[in-house]
Amino acid sequence: MKLCRYGKDGNEKPGLIDAQGKLRDLSKITAQLDASSLSPRELSRLAKIKPETLPVVTGNPRFGVPFTGISKYVAIGLNYSDHAAEAGMAVPTEPIIFFKATTSICGPNDDTIIPRNSSKLDWECELAIVIGSKAQYVSEEDSLNYVAGYCVANDVSERAFQLQSSQWDKGKGCDTFGPIGPCMVTRDEIPDPQALDMWLDVNGERMQAGNTRTMIFGVRKIVSYCSHYMTLLPGDVICTGTPPGVGMGKKPNPIYLKAGDVVTLGIQGLGQQSQKIVAG
Repeated sequence: MKLCRYGKDGNEKPGLIDAQGKLRDLSKITAQLDASSLSPRELSRLAKIKPETLPVVTGNPRFGVPFTGISKYVAIGLNYSDHAAEAGMAVPTEPIIFFKATTSICGPNDDTIIPRNSSKLDWECELAIVIGSKAQYVSEEDSLNYVAGYCVANDVSERAFQLQSSQWDKGKGCDTFGPIGPCMVTRDEIPDPQALDMWLDVNGERMQAGNTRTMIFGVRKIVSYCSHYMTLLPGDVICTGTPPGVGMGKKPNPIYLKAGDVVTLGIQGLGQQSQKIVAG
């Protein structure tokens, strides 16, 4: 299934994207898509619905975050060896964990607002893992059983803020720095999360092109590893790192986003998103 929420900010309705790409209204089946909707039992119930029986949503509504109830937004840094090289940083020997503020989370096509005093606004196309069941100390072998599905994420970053100290969170959690969506694709539709093409364009020019197979630490490892240091709750999101091609790594000179730029990105099987950069 491809589950989503659509409508004006703060007034979204639950939806489903069918096999033909049509948006359908799910509100007569469930009042909302939240953390409780992501349990195996609830996803199994929703999977029994025949999409063709649901009303088609007309027009071009805004997509919101695919579900509510995200208690934490975990992120993994430098998880592609070629990205670590372009950043001039050592390849990590174990996953690097940081956090994005939950207030950074926004719809997949909402504007990215340039924060005050920003000078190095950058992009990162990432595969996001969505947790469906409470996870504590889970093994790598069992870790995918705790995953509800996957989303496209842009880990928008302000490099000047990020690199002011050894803690990256300051440059990762500004408002609108966490677009997620357009939908959450359930795990059964993505049999191998380590075989997904991913891309990102700025103003129509290809900046990033990669595949999740080049992750240093795969989805199984990441979920298991994180669960040994924190309890993962249904609705928690983990973004898993970015392939090379970020603005900071461009040669001979870095490229940073400015007002008026448009960032478009996508991942195979998960859809795409687009943000216009606007002044704060």
